Amino acid sequence: MKPEKKSPAAIIRSKCLNQALIDRFLDEFWSERGVSRNTLASYERDLRLLCHWLDGRGMALDQASRGDLLEYLAIRVREGAKASSTARLLSSLRRFYRWQVRENLRKDDPSAQIETPKQGRMLPGSLAESEVEALLQAPDTGNPLGLRDRAMLELLYATGLRVSELVGIRLGEMMLQNGIVRITGKGNKERLVPMGEEAHDWVQTYLRDARPLLVEGKELDEHVFVTNRGTGMTRQMFWVLIQRYATEAGMVRHISPHTLRHAFATHLLNHGADLRVVQMLLGHSDLSTTQIYTHVAKARLQELHRQHHPRG
Repeated sequence: MKPEKKSPAAIIRSKCLNQALIDRFLDEFWSERGVSRNTLASYERDLRLLCHWLDGRGMALDQASRGDLLEYLAIRVREGAKASSTARLLSSLRRFYRWQVRENLRKDDPSAQIETPKQGRMLPGSLAESEVEALLQAPDTGNPLGLRDRAMLELLYATGLRVSELVGIRLGEMMLQNGIVRITGKGNKERLVPMGEEAHDWVQTYLRDARPLLVEGKELDEHVFVTNRGTGMTRQMFWVLIQRYATEAGMVRHISPHTLRHAFATHLLNHGADLRVVQMLLGHSDLSTTQIYTHVAKARLQELHRQHHPRG
């Protein structure tokens, strides 16, 4: 009888033969880089899946050759992995094997001569300003949860925060008197982001009228945005909420929290904001990461020119 094939989720939950080595790498990588939990989870997932694949072939993760890695990557591609996923996986493997060489755990890096798959430049999806307005008005602000959701959507659009940054805001980081929120982003880098009058007013109203009702009689939680159980909102829950409000606003395409981040950047550039300012607000360390939004803004301007200019 053939053994039952495990799902990726089941594989990740189970230990592989080199699990202790993976754990040591992750601990040292976190202490050196200060990366987020999501990044660590991504690295662990990639290494565990490869480790189990190698286990099944009688090979150890720390002894894999370049040929082993190429075969594994080829299998992933045949199973439908996108170029972006393969590139991310290869990045995980490179960090792991470079660390092994640096720690004198092996002499060679089997990932060193493997080329990163070429990826097409993905333009971020965005929303028209009218679509954003419809989305922001979707929550029912007549109840505490709806008021919370309106405040979160307004703040997300006004600041361009990542969803993990939004749900992670603590009370002490919300400086309402100055209209600023202090954000701890990727790599534990802090930045101050102005929230604008509209978002400021909604957040202030939520903190005054809704949050006390949500946390009443429950254990104290320092998160600004809390659930009806009085605990901090999660990324996954907010993803579900924003899709629900998008549907209520009449949008048929998929909307995510990142869509509002894209809209924030694109609309700023459409209205003449300096690219360096947008870079600072988004928390990008490299200007080239922000420049992709200029393509979106340029496309919008070209479309407006084509529609309204007599020789468009």
